[in-house]
This record gives sequence, C-alpha cells and structure tokens, in this order.
Amino acid sequence: MTIALLGTGLLGRAIAERLQSIGHSVTVYNRTASKTRPLQDCGIAVATRPEQAIAQADCVILMLADAAAIRAVLLTPSSLAVLRGKTVIQMGTIAQEESLTLQAEIEQVGGLYCEAPVLGSLTEAKAGTLFVMVGGTEDQFSQWLPLFRALSREPRLVGPVGKAAILKLALNQLIAAEISAFALSLGLVQRAGIPVDTFMAILRESALFAPTFEKKLPRLLTRDYQHPNFSTHHLMKDVELFLKEAAGYGLITSTVEGIRPVLEQTIALGLGEADYASIYETVNPKT
Repeated sequence: MTIALLGTGLLGRAIAERLQSIGHSVTVYNRTASKTRPLQDCGIAVATRPEQAIAQADCVILMLADAAAIRAVLLTPSSLAVLRGKTVIQMGTIAQEESLTLQAEIEQVGGLYCEAPVLGSLTEAKAGTLFVMVGGTEDQFSQWLPLFRALSREPRLVGPVGKAAILKLALNQLIAAEISAFALSLGLVQRAGIPVDTFMAILRESALFAPTFEKKLPRLLTRDYQHPNFSTHHLMKDVELFLKEAAGYGLITSTVEGIRPVLEQTIALGLGEADYASIYETVNPKT
C-alpha cells in the first residue's frame, strides 16, 4: 500500500516508521522540513509539497496538529486538485464539526474521507498497539482494516464521521483530569513529608489507580519533562475542544474548566512543548 502521511510530529513520525517497517510505501510531508530528516535517514520518502505526496498515494493519513493546520496543508487549490479518488484518513484530534466540514470539502472535489483518531503514545505507535477509533462507513472500515490493524490490535468502528472525533476528545479529557489529580495528590504527600513509596503502594492496590500514574511518576519526581510523548500545548488544545463539545451537549464542565488555567500557567512557564506532566511545575512549584 502506498501511503502519504502529512504531519510528522512526535506521533506522526512514529506511525510513519511503523508503516514503513511492515512493508508499506510511505511518503511524508511536514511544513517544518527539519522534522522529516530522521525519517529520510530511515529510507522514508520526503515530499517538498503536500500534493506531491498525495498524487502518488492510495490513501492520505493526516497527523496534523489541528484543523487550521489541516486546512493549510490539505485544503489548498494544489492539494485539492489531486484528491479525486483518494481516501483521506484523519488520525489527529479535532472537533466533530471540524471533521464533518473536512469530509464535506474533500467529497466536494471527488475525494473520500473517514476519521480514525488514535489513543496512545510513541511506544504503542512503534509496537502497533495504538487504540484506533474509526468514524466512517462499514465499507470504509472493511477496506482500510489492514491499515488500521498495522497500528492497532483491535481497531473499532465507532459510527459515522464525527463520532470517533468526539470519543477521542472524551478520552483526552481524562488525560488532563488524571495528571492534574495525581500531581496535586503527589504534591500534598511530598510537602507533608509522607514517603512517596507508601503513597504509591496503597494507590497501586486500590481502585483509584491508573497506569498513567506509574508512567508519569519518574517525570514528576525528577521534574524532567524532556522528550515528551504528548506536549502540554497539545493537551491544552484538546481541553479547549472538549469544553466546546461538552457545552454543546448541555454538560456542566466546571471540573475541566478548573484544569484550563493550570495548563495556561504551565505554558506561560515556557513548558508548552514539554511533556504534559510539566503541569506539576504549576501544581507543586519548587520552594
């Protein structure tokens, strides 16, 4: 299968490497060309323009940061001109309405569209164990199932376009909720002089435990947020999208609204591109 992958950030790069490693032909494009150099060193083709990658591909995978980036890369006259007959698979995190609008614009020029946002980080992408949530038709799910299975043990068809986008936001809201709650509890334990090992031993054996606590604990204890799996800036974007979606469904969002200023303060500290565990610097600042 010949694949054009647009957007080689942290997860996009890992997905490109995974697909190439199992035999697919991958061509990548990224607006910041320097981010494609490691992929080029691995033998992955790099296009200097998005339409060059699209023109020769069976399908186009979008791993771009947001809807604005998608519009800037894909919905240009030159890119739209080569989309006829191509399937665009949107794998980033965007809002339901943004996904539906994207579908309409792609179909207007004769292209096809489905969404398949993923949950997981670099380790899961490289191992092919991401959670892939598909929004589209049953025929599209069947057609692209080999591709989805290259990235996930059990891809799931969620429903029509837009439903997978919402599900992804619901899950990403939990990322923000869990790290903020864990950072706050850990900060209290540390400041009260209670051994972290005691806190973690009880937590691990309780119904309160989430695997992300164990994963992020070393970062919090060492305050090392380099080499992120998911940045604070991207989590902030997803929280904003979730708030809009949830409000549109009449939900009370005050708990998430409380996390937003924590993320804003963390970004103001210059940690927008750091791992999102860096909110610990705001929750429990150094004394």
